[in-house]
Amino acid sequence: MILIDGKKTAADIKAEIAAEVEQMLAQGKRRPHLAAILVGDDGASQTYVNNKVKACEVCGFQSTLIRLDASTTQDELLEHIQRLNNDPEVDGFIVQLPLPKHINEQAVIEAIDPAKDVDGFHPVNVGRMSIGLPCFLPATPAGIMELLRRYNVPTRGKRCVVLGRSNIVGKPMAMLMMQKGTPGDATVTVCHSATENLKEICREADLLIAALGQPGFVTEDMVKEGATVIDVGTTRVPDATRKSGFRLSGDVDFEHVAPKCAFISPVPGGVGPMTIVSLMLNTLRAGKLRN
Repeated sequence: MILIDGKKTAADIKAEIAAEVEQMLAQGKRRPHLAAILVGDDGASQTYVNNKVKACEVCGFQSTLIRLDASTTQDELLEHIQRLNNDPEVDGFIVQLPLPKHINEQAVIEAIDPAKDVDGFHPVNVGRMSIGLPCFLPATPAGIMELLRRYNVPTRGKRCVVLGRSNIVGKPMAMLMMQKGTPGDATVTVCHSATENLKEICREADLLIAALGQPGFVTEDMVKEGATVIDVGTTRVPDATRKSGFRLSGDVDFEHVAPKCAFISPVPGGVGPMTIVSLMLNTLRAGKLRN
């Protein structure tokens, strides 16, 4: 069993990005600039955004964090987005999700200039991805593809099962895995809450990608011998033994599933760090395009 170390891989990629930024500066170009809008005081969102700001520092990027109260109206948020769309010094930006319930997330996503949409959520980027055109890929699926590439996980002609059909992970992951390329060229099945014979389908998978947000959902009897398992789940589970009062739990029962696997990603330290580094790669690309 090979443990897919997303933390080390992400650190390697950040070092590669930093070296490329130094080359850009030596050529008289400016640093890539990533901005982030954080609405409200959700603890998990604050942690994610702070990690993104730290990643920008490591990569040599300029970063801007715009904090807004939870009472911020949708119109006020859209005004901030328009300013960032028009700011020539900002290469890319994100609006951290989830947003307060009174704000329409889809309206916010569609207000972002696709050329600055480094989260890869805008319909233009999603549409271009679906037909294999250059675009900003959503960060988590892009991070998974990079892990599969760097660990030389075989995917061509393999049976891939994706658990989950979210717009952020499940759907784009399925699209990327079925496209021509390496990794890719897989035969893909997407499973969800209405799927029948779920265990049987999962047991046929050479590559199982779990993105449900249900701790420990994937059990030993759902995984065939020699499969590759990618765990996307990051649910906060109460844990009195931790200083924080919680621990992160994946969608996979790691202890019992891991011995059956050829490759498996842990939680934490697997897909999570790759999500942030994929955002950095998108920002680097945006900066190079605008330079």
